[in-house]
Amino acid sequence: MTAPRQGEPGGERSHAPLDVEMRQAVPADAGDIARIWRQGWADAHLGHVPAALVAARTPASFAERAREQVADTIVAVRGEAVLGFAMIDGDQVDQLYLDRAARGGGIGSALLKAAEEAVIAAGHERAWLVVATGNVAARRFYERQGWDDGGPIVHRAPVPGGSVAVDCHRFVSPGR
Repeated sequence: MTAPRQGEPGGERSHAPLDVEMRQAVPADAGDIARIWRQGWADAHLGHVPAALVAARTPASFAERAREQVADTIVAVRGEAVLGFAMIDGDQVDQLYLDRAARGGGIGSALLKAAEEAVIAAGHERAWLVVATGNVAARRFYERQGWDDGGPIVHRAPVPGGSVAVDCHRFVSPGR
């Protein structure tokens, strides 16, 4: 998976605020990715997912998963600072989080667009993702981006030794 770059099809800067670049993550980004992921996950999921999943999402679990998935990650950066990231798994936008200080400025929209374009560039017609049912703010965000709420789905969130069932909604990109 590669992130589109400025000058490549789908990589024009018009999708992001002028001072933000979308690029392929590198191993040195893993610490920032883990920090943003841990904070964002707590903001989005506490109170909306089973206790067994909360217990499994330790700081160490985010650090390990960030290191393991850096090759499948697009980061939004301003200068040297990682402001957010999106992880791709086949045709799924598996994770999308922003640093708390970067929320509300259009970076999330740009990052989602870059992730969708990476999925389509990999040969898929559309991208999809899941959102915890109780995460109303995220569901509204994806709807504003033109993604279709396909309705309820039970997502099997991976945890050590298995998975935890989480009530979610499956969103599908508009495609191109």
